[in-house]
Amino acid sequence: MKQAAKQLNAAQQWWPVQSGFSYNAMIHPLTSYNIAGSIWYQGEGNTGAANSYQSLLTTMIGAWRKAWQKDFPFYYVQIAPFAGYGHMNIAPLLREAQTQSRTCPNTGMVVVSDLVDDVNDIHPKLKREVGLRLANYALAQTYGKSGLYYKSPVYQSMHVEKDKMRISFDQVGIGLISKGGTPTEFYIAGEDQQFVPAQAKIEGSSVVVWNKAVKKPVVVRFGFSNEAMPNLFTKEGLPVNLFRTDDWPVDTPVVKK
Repeated sequence: MKQAAKQLNAAQQWWPVQSGFSYNAMIHPLTSYNIAGSIWYQGEGNTGAANSYQSLLTTMIGAWRKAWQKDFPFYYVQIAPFAGYGHMNIAPLLREAQTQSRTCPNTGMVVVSDLVDDVNDIHPKLKREVGLRLANYALAQTYGKSGLYYKSPVYQSMHVEKDKMRISFDQVGIGLISKGGTPTEFYIAGEDQQFVPAQAKIEGSSVVVWNKAVKKPVVVRFGFSNEAMPNLFTKEGLPVNLFRTDDWPVDTPVVKK
């Protein structure tokens, strides 16, 4: 707990509670030049205040587009798995906010839950692979190049089937696969809000999950932890986006201004 508190205190120094200080020096001088688009890899310092991240990110995107007087594409990277946040599940809420930010027009998000060589390193070294995913996104979405699979599957819907739950996804390409065994990192809960690991089976573009101890499941979470590295992918090799179907409280710290 002491280590977790130390990490949160360090992150708090960068929480957005003061005016920015980099724009005039690092962004404004570039606004007189043309721009094709932007890529963005950031968010670890915002994990303690995930509830404000969507508003901050989309406001920044709008401000930049206004400065350039151009509705350029903005592609960004979801933060990677990291065990060093401590026992509080703060990173999945930030990833959730990043996923919700996709509603901002002309944006796209790259999922990198599999591109981590050391889950104890907050800055994974597999940057080339991250860059390739961003490049594919830009080539397909902005430049119209065909034949590229660049969007990770995202949660679409949930249906309870007796003591099981069927999770359907959008953007599944030619199908889903699990690497190294059955799908991992699924958790389900009943009305008691007690999550337990779920068994999972791929069926077409959906996944069926269950646990014999949960007779009436009501919600499911997938990869909803700081360091989760699930093994569920499209057959083209893109990881499924992490998600939850509930809005129950999560064990996060209280932000003190």
